[in-house]
Amino acid sequence: MQEKMTYTWKHLTLLMLIAYTFSFAIRMIWVAQFHNNPSFHWMDELMINTNDGYFFASMAQKILEDMHQYNPRVFDSWNYAVVAVTVLATKLTPFSLETVILYMPAIISGLVVIPIILIGKLYKNLPLGFLAALIGSVAWSYYNRTMIGYYDTDMFSAMAPMFILYFLLATIETEKRIYPLLAALSILIYPFLYDAGLSLVYAMGLFYMAYMIVFHRKENFTYQSITLISIALMGLTWYIKLPLVLVGYFFFKLDKLDQKKLVIFAIIAVLLFLISGNVISLIYAKLIGYVIRGTEDNGLMFYQVVQTVREAGQIPFSTMANRISGSSLGVIIALLGYIALVWKHKSFILALPLIGIGIFSLLGGLRFTVYAVPVAAISAVYLFHLLTQSIQIDKLRLGALALLSALFLYPNVTHIIAYKVPTVFNSQEVKVLDTLKKIGSDKDYIITWWDYGYPLWFYTNKNTLIDGGKHNHDNYIVSRILNTSSQLEAAQLSRLAVETYRENNATVADILFKNHQKDQVDIDSYLENLAKNRVDLPQKSAEIFLYLPYRMLNILPTVTLFSNIDLKTGKQKQRPFFYATQRFEDKGDFIHLGNGIALDKRKGMIKLGTQEVPLQSFYTTSIQADGSLHVKRQLVSMQGQLSLIYMSAYNHFLLVDNFYLNSLYIQMFVFEQYNHSLFEKVEMSPHAKIYKLKI
Repeated sequence: MQEKMTYTWKHLTLLMLIAYTFSFAIRMIWVAQFHNNPSFHWMDELMINTNDGYFFASMAQKILEDMHQYNPRVFDSWNYAVVAVTVLATKLTPFSLETVILYMPAIISGLVVIPIILIGKLYKNLPLGFLAALIGSVAWSYYNRTMIGYYDTDMFSAMAPMFILYFLLATIETEKRIYPLLAALSILIYPFLYDAGLSLVYAMGLFYMAYMIVFHRKENFTYQSITLISIALMGLTWYIKLPLVLVGYFFFKLDKLDQKKLVIFAIIAVLLFLISGNVISLIYAKLIGYVIRGTEDNGLMFYQVVQTVREAGQIPFSTMANRISGSSLGVIIALLGYIALVWKHKSFILALPLIGIGIFSLLGGLRFTVYAVPVAAISAVYLFHLLTQSIQIDKLRLGALALLSALFLYPNVTHIIAYKVPTVFNSQEVKVLDTLKKIGSDKDYIITWWDYGYPLWFYTNKNTLIDGGKHNHDNYIVSRILNTSSQLEAAQLSRLAVETYRENNATVADILFKNHQKDQVDIDSYLENLAKNRVDLPQKSAEIFLYLPYRMLNILPTVTLFSNIDLKTGKQKQRPFFYATQRFEDKGDFIHLGNGIALDKRKGMIKLGTQEVPLQSFYTTSIQADGSLHVKRQLVSMQGQLSLIYMSAYNHFLLVDNFYLNSLYIQMFVFEQYNHSLFEKVEMSPHAKIYKLKI
């Protein structure tokens, strides 16, 4: 039973505007929650809430403000749509760069309502499209990755494939030549919008070709459209493919070729697409990159980053269901609706790659759920349409459909209200970085963990050795610097790493350790020579700063994994002990630290469950009225292997062994103990300690 009402383009446009406004208004909830919080503001604007956003924002800075001229990782490029739109919006509107990057995700991502509503119209069920647009534009995973402040290419992640899907579906349903042209053009522009999802577009294109061959193989239009789509998918640059697509479109309009010749054209085009696009290898590489984790087995066995990235880890069914549809029941409804929709409109099988990659998230991680959200919304509302189509009165039927859709939407909206994600840094942390920005030049480097690389670029106009996109083997170098007990080794390794990177613009660890070569360096001996000052350093060409933020304390064990490894075997060298907590209870003779850990004050013993071990030292750190740090140490037992540190200014307890106690990070951040001949203080904020390398 199809809809009985008729709709004009005015109705269609109005519904799109309503759905788009709803999408944007829902995203404003986050702004309303934090607009009065000064710690989330900088330059009179709320800051963004995703680290990766600063990568693209730094590119925009380079174009707009002539910054990052010596950073090899900040490209002077218009090849990213997110950068191009940002630069144009900043230049052509009165809004600052900070405002543009804050709101752009909501402005762009809301456009997903257009193809969703058009798909509903294509299947002669506009209420289906409208209600699905309301859900799909704000459902859990899509919202999380396109909310205000989530400045990243994810704003295009589901929106762009949905336009491609609509044009492919319209090609099948209408057989009008304009739609394969629009599909080809949308495929052409896709890498500019979101190149990370190219394998998904390949899969959609292959599904389209298979569908047309199975169900429409006797029609000339089939081979004409396959040829155009294949040209758009070829692994050639856009300015070669664009004229080929346009010439092909106008040539096919003449209908001068018989079907046999069209088949030959299509076969050649498909083969060129498969060969030039390296399709099988690309899809395989994408899959294997998220399924296989651990250490590498080619050359030295470095620890892989993907093993520590939460969004790339396996997830349970309930998490996948929540992310796609808001609840486990919701995703089951969506899957049933998808089957029913394909049964009714078999062309919707083209959406299977989007559904499939959502299911693949069970293995690949959270990031893959976003692609399935709009299709799941359409599918769920279609099932509600089937359940309500027996109601004969139009208004009652539409009311029931709307009510069921609202119930489906409800857990997604409650999630949005509760999802109070903070900004990447708070204003006090950025104030520290602003101090660093005013020191030195844009040739200088900052040594810190890769999590902070992009925002440090943006706020300091300086360079980093590792960042959110360059952080493989060189993680070993930075992890070693942060964890070594020899500050001389750390200083010399910092200088060697930066100068090697500046000269070669390549992976430093591979060069210093001669990775993949027969005469690989003995790493332990090499580092020992650094610690004993037996290595000649290259000439200094830039200043180097150590950035030691308080927030790194929470990930220090993860940071340690990358250097606490035998690179020849891939096995961990030792199991250093680290425990941190801000949840504790001081009950007379005991300080309970949680997780079965407690300090027995009378005995000077640490209880680890049922085990008792002697405490070596108890430290208390406090910040004095003049801002200086005071450290008090109480020696408890010479036989102890663990030390307890109470950071009173942070209300934070640390229980560590000697490995961590003597590490550069603990010594220089927690205690401000440093070798004055190697380092000098730059900033001693409670939020971060910054040191400048002297050598």
